[in-house]
Amino acid sequence: MTPKLGEIAASLTVFQRTPSFAVPAGNRPLKPDEQDALMPRMADLREQARNSPLGWFDGPGPGTAKADTPEGRTRRFEEYWAGGTTGLLRAYEDLLFDEESNAFAAEFARGKIAEVVKDEQTARRMTPTGYPIGSRRLCSEIGYYEAMNRDNVRLVDLREEPVIEIDGGALVTQDGRYPLDALVFATGFDAMTGAIKAIDIAGRGGIKLAEEWTDGPRSYLGLAVSGFPNLFTVIGPGSPSVLSNVVVSIEQHVEWIADCLDALRAKGATTIEATESAEQSWMEHVDQAARLTLFPRSDSWYLGRTRDGRKVFMPYVGGVGAYRARCTGAAREGYAGFKID
Repeated sequence: MTPKLGEIAASLTVFQRTPSFAVPAGNRPLKPDEQDALMPRMADLREQARNSPLGWFDGPGPGTAKADTPEGRTRRFEEYWAGGTTGLLRAYEDLLFDEESNAFAAEFARGKIAEVVKDEQTARRMTPTGYPIGSRRLCSEIGYYEAMNRDNVRLVDLREEPVIEIDGGALVTQDGRYPLDALVFATGFDAMTGAIKAIDIAGRGGIKLAEEWTDGPRSYLGLAVSGFPNLFTVIGPGSPSVLSNVVVSIEQHVEWIADCLDALRAKGATTIEATESAEQSWMEHVDQAARLTLFPRSDSWYLGRTRDGRKVFMPYVGGVGAYRARCTGAAREGYAGFKID
């Protein structure tokens, strides 16, 4: 049995920098009758997922949160609350686009934290403020908030009590010293570009991809980079990637790349490369799509950084279905936006 948070040590301290919204994971075994009911529909559901906004077969609930009554909003949010990572955000159509509607969802989630975490100061520190819900990656949790009620678990807010150093088996903050048997770091990661830049990829003239992307990641359709022939990126920047059902997005990329290679072999071509103009046009479209949403309103790992400190929103938010159509259209037009030799 996997231990829950709070059961893995006699005493556990959580050092928190920025509180995140966390929603119930909603994991449970499917009953045999549920599985039997799903199997005949599986092909249709898979096709719905491939052409949906987020890569799921169940889309958002109809209407807008701000147009609903308080009672109606509460019922709808309760219905979607335990629906996994994207559950609450699918309660209405406008939660990632409209600030007023988003505020209703955020306040509902804050109320859920207050219901569970008994200590008022701990609840206050764990309650996210200052950014729209969903604009930072939503966490899914199993017993996280409940664990904070245990006597052997405490929370340290590093905004109120900054870290000074880690020294001699202890973490030292501005206000105290915390002896440690083990320190587990969960400080984020270089999403979308880190794994690609870690490979020593060189393009035309020996230019390194990691160096090329210091001015912000760029690509055409999230699939190819100008100056780097025969390089395909899977769920990289400029594609739905982490803002989608990633398995569906990976499948779409792999299928597109495989079809592309078949087409190149059939015509005897040896190289394919995104054109600079197509890449520039696509990245402008990615940026414009992001600005229609609330995502850029928060400082999250969805944002890349350029060498001069500018922020670049990396995923494509135009929707999995719309993105698939753009990729398919480019292929049907003889791989428009690519130079093939």
